[in-house]
Amino acid sequence: MDTALTTAAAGMEAQQAWMDALSGDIANVSTTGYKSQRVGFRDLLYQSPGRGGAAGTTTGSGAAAEVIGQNLEQGTLEATERPLDVALTTPGYIKVRAAGGGVALTRDGNLQIGPDGQLRTATGQALQPPVRIPKGVDPEDISIAPDGTVSAGKRTLGRIALVEVTNPDGLQADGENGFLPTAASGPVRAARGARVQQGALEASNVDMASVMTAMTEAQQGYALSGKAVTTQDEVLAVANGLIR
Repeated sequence: MDTALTTAAAGMEAQQAWMDALSGDIANVSTTGYKSQRVGFRDLLYQSPGRGGAAGTTTGSGAAAEVIGQNLEQGTLEATERPLDVALTTPGYIKVRAAGGGVALTRDGNLQIGPDGQLRTATGQALQPPVRIPKGVDPEDISIAPDGTVSAGKRTLGRIALVEVTNPDGLQADGENGFLPTAASGPVRAARGARVQQGALEASNVDMASVMTAMTEAQQGYALSGKAVTTQDEVLAVANGLIR
Protein backbone atom coordinates (compact mmCIF):
# COMPACT_ATOMS: atom_id res chain seq x y z
CA MET A 1 0.00 0.00 0.00
CA ASP A 2 1.17 3.57 -0.66
CA THR A 3 3.28 4.95 2.20
CA ALA A 4 1.38 8.23 2.24
CA LEU A 5 -1.90 6.37 2.73
CA THR A 6 -0.57 4.23 5.57
CA THR A 7 0.98 7.27 7.27
CA ALA A 8 -2.27 9.25 7.06
CA ALA A 9 -4.27 6.24 8.28
CA ALA A 10 -1.89 5.86 11.23
CA GLY A 11 -2.51 9.52 12.03
CA MET A 12 -6.26 8.95 12.07
CA GLU A 13 -5.83 5.93 14.35
CA ALA A 14 -3.60 7.90 16.74
CA GLN A 15 -6.05 10.79 16.99
CA GLN A 16 -8.89 8.31 17.57
CA ALA A 17 -6.93 6.69 20.41
CA TRP A 18 -6.43 10.14 21.96
CA MET A 19 -10.15 10.90 21.65
CA ASP A 20 -10.99 7.54 23.25
CA ALA A 21 -8.83 8.39 26.27
CA LEU A 22 -10.40 11.85 26.53
CA SER A 23 -13.87 10.32 26.29
CA GLY A 24 -12.99 8.05 29.20
CA ASP A 25 -11.99 11.08 31.25
CA ILE A 26 -15.26 12.85 30.44
CA ALA A 27 -17.24 9.75 31.40
CA ASN A 28 -15.48 9.67 34.79
CA VAL A 29 -15.61 13.36 35.63
CA SER A 30 -17.91 12.55 38.57
CA THR A 31 -16.16 9.33 39.64
CA THR A 32 -14.69 9.52 43.14
CA GLY A 33 -10.89 9.35 43.20
CA TYR A 34 -10.57 9.03 39.42
CA LYS A 35 -7.27 10.11 37.87
CA SER A 36 -7.27 11.42 34.32
CA GLN A 37 -5.17 9.63 31.72
CA ARG A 38 -1.99 10.89 30.11
CA VAL A 39 -1.59 10.10 26.42
CA GLY A 40 1.70 10.08 24.56
CA PHE A 41 2.56 9.91 20.87
CA ARG A 42 5.43 7.87 19.41
CA ASP A 43 6.90 7.57 15.93
CA LEU A 44 6.21 4.39 14.00
CA LEU A 45 8.82 2.51 11.97
CA TYR A 46 11.42 4.55 10.15
CA GLN A 47 13.23 3.10 7.15
CA SER A 48 15.53 4.03 4.29
CA PRO A 49 13.66 5.36 1.23
CA GLY A 50 15.45 2.82 -1.01
CA ARG A 51 16.47 3.41 -4.62
CA GLY A 52 16.06 6.95 -5.77
CA GLY A 53 15.96 8.36 -2.25
CA ALA A 54 18.36 10.96 -0.95
CA ALA A 55 21.36 9.52 0.89
CA GLY A 56 21.11 9.63 4.68
CA THR A 57 17.37 10.19 4.76
CA THR A 58 14.64 8.00 6.23
CA THR A 59 10.89 7.86 5.82
CA GLY A 60 8.46 7.19 8.63
CA SER A 61 5.10 5.49 8.93
CA GLY A 62 3.32 8.12 10.98
CA ALA A 63 2.64 8.12 14.71
CA ALA A 64 0.74 6.12 17.28
CA ALA A 65 -0.90 7.23 20.53
CA GLU A 66 -1.15 5.28 23.77
CA VAL A 67 -1.97 5.88 27.43
CA ILE A 68 1.33 6.34 29.27
CA GLY A 69 0.03 6.81 32.80
CA GLN A 70 -2.19 8.80 35.12
CA ASN A 71 -2.32 12.42 36.08
CA LEU A 72 -1.52 12.04 39.78
CA GLU A 73 -2.59 15.53 40.85
CA GLN A 74 -4.80 15.62 43.94
CA GLY A 75 -8.50 15.97 43.23
CA THR A 76 -10.64 18.44 45.17
CA LEU A 77 -11.71 17.21 48.61
CA GLU A 78 -15.47 17.36 49.04
CA ALA A 79 -16.96 17.21 52.52
CA THR A 80 -19.75 14.65 52.90
CA GLU A 81 -19.93 14.38 56.72
CA ARG A 82 -20.59 10.65 56.19
CA PRO A 83 -18.48 8.71 58.75
CA LEU A 84 -17.53 5.90 56.36
CA ASP A 85 -16.26 8.26 53.66
CA VAL A 86 -12.50 8.82 53.63
CA ALA A 87 -10.34 10.89 51.28
CA LEU A 88 -6.61 10.43 50.88
CA THR A 89 -4.93 13.77 51.46
CA THR A 90 -1.50 12.49 50.38
CA PRO A 91 -0.12 10.33 47.56
CA GLY A 92 -0.95 6.65 47.92
CA TYR A 93 -3.80 4.20 47.66
CA ILE A 94 -6.20 2.16 49.76
CA LYS A 95 -5.40 -1.55 49.55
CA VAL A 96 -8.36 -3.76 48.62
CA ARG A 97 -9.02 -7.27 47.34
CA ALA A 98 -9.26 -7.51 43.56
CA ALA A 99 -12.36 -9.03 41.98
CA GLY A 100 -10.38 -12.07 40.83
CA GLY A 101 -8.34 -12.32 44.02
CA GLY A 102 -5.01 -10.72 44.77
CA VAL A 103 -4.38 -7.07 45.52
CA ALA A 104 -5.93 -3.95 43.98
CA LEU A 105 -5.40 -0.28 44.80
CA THR A 106 -7.92 2.54 44.83
CA ARG A 107 -8.39 6.13 45.94
CA ASP A 108 -12.18 5.77 46.12
CA GLY A 109 -12.90 6.03 49.83
CA ASN A 110 -16.68 5.74 49.58
CA LEU A 111 -16.80 2.78 51.99
CA GLN A 112 -19.80 0.61 52.77
CA ILE A 113 -20.54 -2.12 55.31
CA GLY A 114 -21.09 -5.41 53.43
CA PRO A 115 -23.50 -8.19 54.45
CA ASP A 116 -20.58 -9.93 56.18
CA GLY A 117 -19.75 -6.81 58.20
CA GLN A 118 -16.61 -6.05 56.22
CA LEU A 119 -15.83 -2.57 55.01
CA ARG A 120 -15.95 -2.53 51.22
CA THR A 121 -15.60 0.01 48.44
CA ALA A 122 -18.63 1.22 46.48
CA THR A 123 -17.84 -1.47 43.87
CA GLY A 124 -17.84 -4.23 46.50
CA GLN A 125 -14.10 -4.78 46.96
CA ALA A 126 -13.21 -5.66 50.56
CA LEU A 127 -10.42 -3.84 52.35
CA GLN A 128 -7.17 -5.78 52.73
CA PRO A 129 -6.51 -6.68 55.47
CA PRO A 130 -10.24 -6.97 56.31
CA VAL A 131 -11.88 -4.47 58.63
CA ARG A 132 -15.09 -5.84 60.18
CA ILE A 133 -17.76 -3.78 61.84
CA PRO A 134 -19.50 -5.80 64.60
CA LYS A 135 -23.26 -6.10 64.55
CA GLY A 136 -24.98 -3.43 66.57
CA VAL A 137 -22.33 -0.79 65.95
CA ASP A 138 -23.91 2.38 64.62
CA PRO A 139 -21.91 3.74 61.62
CA GLU A 140 -22.35 7.20 63.14
CA ASP A 141 -20.21 6.05 66.07
CA ILE A 142 -17.32 4.94 63.85
CA SER A 143 -14.19 7.05 63.92
CA ILE A 144 -11.40 6.86 61.33
CA ALA A 145 -8.09 8.40 62.34
CA PRO A 146 -5.75 10.11 59.85
CA ASP A 147 -3.54 6.99 59.79
CA GLY A 148 -6.53 4.83 58.82
CA THR A 149 -7.26 3.31 62.23
CA VAL A 150 -10.96 2.44 62.49
CA SER A 151 -12.58 2.47 65.92
CA ALA A 152 -15.94 2.63 67.63
CA GLY A 153 -15.78 4.34 70.99
CA LYS A 154 -12.65 3.01 72.71
CA ARG A 155 -12.62 -0.21 70.66
CA THR A 156 -10.22 -0.50 67.73
CA LEU A 157 -11.81 -2.42 64.85
CA GLY A 158 -8.95 -2.47 62.39
CA ARG A 159 -6.94 -0.25 60.11
CA ILE A 160 -7.31 0.84 56.50
CA ALA A 161 -4.09 -0.16 54.73
CA LEU A 162 -2.57 2.86 52.99
CA VAL A 163 0.01 1.79 50.43
CA GLU A 164 2.13 3.03 47.54
CA VAL A 165 4.18 1.72 44.62
CA THR A 166 7.47 2.88 43.14
CA ASN A 167 6.02 3.71 39.72
CA PRO A 168 2.28 4.56 39.71
CA ASP A 169 2.35 4.92 35.91
CA GLY A 170 2.99 1.18 35.74
CA LEU A 171 -0.33 0.33 37.42
CA GLN A 172 -3.02 -1.36 35.31
CA ALA A 173 -6.64 -0.19 35.50
CA ASP A 174 -8.93 -2.93 36.86
CA GLY A 175 -12.26 -1.61 35.56
CA GLU A 176 -13.49 -1.07 39.12
CA ASN A 177 -12.15 2.45 39.60
CA GLY A 178 -8.93 0.93 40.89
CA PHE A 179 -5.60 -0.42 39.75
CA LEU A 180 -3.68 -3.68 39.73
CA PRO A 181 0.04 -3.72 40.53
CA THR A 182 2.37 -4.96 37.80
CA ALA A 183 6.08 -5.62 37.40
CA ALA A 184 6.36 -2.12 35.92
CA SER A 185 4.72 -0.48 38.95
CA GLY A 186 6.95 -2.24 41.46
CA PRO A 187 5.95 -3.94 44.73
CA VAL A 188 3.14 -2.67 46.94
CA ARG A 189 4.42 -1.30 50.23
CA ALA A 190 3.13 0.71 53.18
CA ALA A 191 2.91 4.41 52.36
CA ARG A 192 4.91 6.37 54.90
CA GLY A 193 3.16 9.47 56.09
CA ALA A 194 -0.06 8.70 54.16
CA ARG A 195 -3.15 10.31 55.67
CA VAL A 196 -6.90 10.16 55.21
CA GLN A 197 -9.65 12.60 56.12
CA GLN A 198 -12.89 11.18 57.49
CA GLY A 199 -16.18 12.56 56.22
CA ALA A 200 -14.81 13.59 52.83
CA LEU A 201 -14.21 12.19 49.35
CA GLU A 202 -11.63 13.06 46.71
CA ALA A 203 -13.29 14.22 43.53
CA SER A 204 -12.07 13.28 40.06
CA ASN A 205 -9.12 15.40 38.95
CA VAL A 206 -10.42 15.72 35.39
CA ASP A 207 -10.19 19.35 34.21
CA MET A 208 -13.09 19.67 31.80
CA ALA A 209 -11.74 22.87 30.21
CA SER A 210 -8.45 21.16 29.34
CA VAL A 211 -10.22 18.00 28.17
CA MET A 212 -12.54 19.89 25.83
CA THR A 213 -9.61 21.84 24.38
CA ALA A 214 -7.69 18.61 23.80
CA MET A 215 -10.79 16.99 22.28
CA THR A 216 -11.02 19.84 19.76
CA GLU A 217 -7.35 19.39 18.84
CA ALA A 218 -7.82 15.63 18.42
CA GLN A 219 -10.88 16.12 16.22
CA GLN A 220 -9.02 18.61 14.03
CA GLY A 221 -6.04 16.26 13.76
CA TYR A 222 -8.34 13.41 12.77
CA ALA A 223 -10.00 15.56 10.12
CA LEU A 224 -6.64 16.64 8.67
CA SER A 225 -5.41 13.04 8.52
CA GLY A 226 -8.65 12.06 6.86
CA LYS A 227 -8.18 14.83 4.30
CA ALA A 228 -4.69 13.52 3.60
CA VAL A 229 -6.14 10.07 2.89
CA THR A 230 -8.68 11.56 0.50
CA THR A 231 -6.08 13.69 -1.28
CA GLN A 232 -3.67 10.78 -1.70
CA ASP A 233 -6.49 8.61 -3.03
CA GLU A 234 -7.28 11.27 -5.63
CA VAL A 235 -3.60 11.51 -6.62
CA LEU A 236 -3.40 7.76 -7.09
CA ALA A 237 -6.59 7.79 -9.16
CA VAL A 238 -5.03 10.39 -11.50
CA ALA A 239 -1.79 8.38 -11.70
CA ASN A 240 -3.69 5.22 -12.55
CA GLY A 241 -5.57 7.11 -15.28
CA LEU A 242 -2.31 8.27 -16.84
CA ILE A 243 -0.89 4.74 -16.85
CA ARG A 244 -3.92 3.43 -18.68
